[in-house]
Amino acid sequence: MKGRRIVLDHLGDREAAALLVDGQLDDFLIDADGPRPGTVYRAIADRPVKGQGGMFLKTLGGPAFLRQIKGLAPGQSIIVQVSGYAEPGKALPVTQKLLFKSRYAIVTPDAPGLNISRSIKDEQERDRLLEIAHDALEGAEVGLILRSSCANADAEEIAEDIANMVALAAEIAGDTGREMAVLAEGDGPHVLAWRDWTASAEVVTKPGGFALHGVLDALDVASGSALPVEGGAMIYIEPTRALVAVDVNTGADTSLAAGLKANLACARALPRALRVRGLGGQIVLDVAPMPKKDRRAFETALRQAFRSDDTETALVGWTPLGHYELQRKRARIPLSEVMR
Repeated sequence: MKGRRIVLDHLGDREAAALLVDGQLDDFLIDADGPRPGTVYRAIADRPVKGQGGMFLKTLGGPAFLRQIKGLAPGQSIIVQVSGYAEPGKALPVTQKLLFKSRYAIVTPDAPGLNISRSIKDEQERDRLLEIAHDALEGAEVGLILRSSCANADAEEIAEDIANMVALAAEIAGDTGREMAVLAEGDGPHVLAWRDWTASAEVVTKPGGFALHGVLDALDVASGSALPVEGGAMIYIEPTRALVAVDVNTGADTSLAAGLKANLACARALPRALRVRGLGGQIVLDVAPMPKKDRRAFETALRQAFRSDDTETALVGWTPLGHYELQRKRARIPLSEVMR
């Protein structure tokens, strides 16, 4: 099937959302057991961690860890936001730099200024959006980023979105409580799908959509380590406790350019594979053998592939043993943890 399709359903008792592009699973979101990223807590400082410049906090969602704690004393209340998923047995990662994100607008209370997505290049459209933003802010002293989804969107919808995020930011900024509390819940998979998958798509909400549209079959494939890629090559993605290992195999191709072709296919397939599997942290690629002169082509393909991926990923570079390393934000719950 050609085109984009968003399927909103449940996997067991977990809310989940799938994005299909030309019949292939391109992205997958699923609820975790722990607090959702974006949740805002009124937390209580517990104990500092010497040598790490951080402090453990007590929250209603469990223990949390905050870096850069200058001026924070044990017992003091503080407003923090969950910035990602906690690894098993570890505290929630949180930040003091709050961010309120919706379909059209991102409000940043601690970073004033008005910015428009650089992907919107038409000057008339940018002027239109600036006018909408100035009217909607009504003098509110917060930062605002207008997302790429604002391009040619309805002015009233954009203004309403901005107003809602500004109101939420103001409500939390005015909090004067001292006890632990949840001040705002993070968005679940269905809201995240509406918020982030903004390109035109058919939306399926009928129960059983995952089975009907092949999502369950795609998840079965993603739950394994082997992933066929173009040209008959294979990549094997295996999460370990320390890192995610990715092995590139040329398959049946024995030509002189087999290694480069397999590595380029891996570069193009890797962002989607990591998204669907919910993998982050340190990622090490054991690439297929290829001449050093071909490394630049591989790096270019990898950079282009990750350019359209929303999760923050640093392309670190080559190791002395010829592996390629990436560092990716842990923005998703690993699929392996919810498919057990």
